[in-house]
Amino acid sequence: MVIYSARKWARLALTGNPTVLLVLFVLDQDVVFRNQVGTELVDNAQRFVSRLAATRFLGYLNSQKSAMTGGRGAHTNRPELVAVHGYDTKHAMHALRLGLQGIELLTTGRITLPVPEPHLSYLRAIRRGEIPLAEVIDAVTDAETRLVALRGESSVPAEPDRLWIDNWLHRSYVDYWASLADGA
Repeated sequence: MVIYSARKWARLALTGNPTVLLVLFVLDQDVVFRNQVGTELVDNAQRFVSRLAATRFLGYLNSQKSAMTGGRGAHTNRPELVAVHGYDTKHAMHALRLGLQGIELLTTGRITLPVPEPHLSYLRAIRRGEIPLAEVIDAVTDAETRLVALRGESSVPAEPDRLWIDNWLHRSYVDYWASLADGA
């Protein structure tokens, strides 16, 4: 479990960090706890979405792609997958998932969770090693190419709504500190 301060979480979200942005799109029935501050964030998810996310999604995609093929800087803890399938199927699945989710974010302004069909079944087939490496590389490369194009041509804003986010942070911290002072 990783716990971030609201300030650090917002800083990561502003840059389009895929892991951090995902929490804005979790379905209500899958949430264990969400207070008023969390509800306000989810209701304003679009304020965090920007074309800056393309670079972050591409960075994570390329890291996973390198790891799936044993490229430079790759550190796989799953040599058994490479021995059986010829590639690290977990890294491969995550590389394509990142590409698909980045494309969806940059075309719709949202990320559907869980990953919708037919992508979900395909990702699971990759994870099980049922898809040949060449096909996986082609799929990941296609997603990467689309993300590169969307970085410049997406209809989502070029930048997130930093003013709203700064105001949200300020208001949230002040409200929290006030609740502590009131003994709540």
